[in-house]
Amino acid sequence: MDIRKIKKLIELLEESDVEELEIHEGDDSVRISRRREQLPGAQYLSHYAPPPAQYAPAPETPGPVEDGAQPAVFSGHALRSPMVGTFYRSPSPTADSFVEIGQQVKAGEVVCIVEAMKMMNQIEADKSGKVTEILVDNGQPVEFDQPLLIIS
Repeated sequence: MDIRKIKKLIELLEESDVEELEIHEGDDSVRISRRREQLPGAQYLSHYAPPPAQYAPAPETPGPVEDGAQPAVFSGHALRSPMVGTFYRSPSPTADSFVEIGQQVKAGEVVCIVEAMKMMNQIEADKSGKVTEILVDNGQPVEFDQPLLIIS
């Protein structure tokens, strides 16, 4: 391969955002790559690193109780949302609800759906018992670890 062609390829590489170039010409081949300087603290996208401790979420502490209100206390086991999403009581708008108040459920039985990023995630009872309360209205957003229903 002609050295002038290689020099021209190097110039083109320097003028562009391309970091690596490989050319095959018959039996000859040349590979040109450059390494950009990385800014301090920058990370490659293909490498996962946990966030620094200064950005870690603070442990939750109970906030002040407003107007004499007491924090929610449940009599029974609270089934909590495993993710942020939208709560649905039934598999479709025209279908019956998975569970109703007073219904007996078994551990592993689907009791609701939480939609997250267009994915319908079936939420199963983690305990057998009787559904005594449904704490979220159909179609309402839920937070991670938010109580969805109470099983006694």
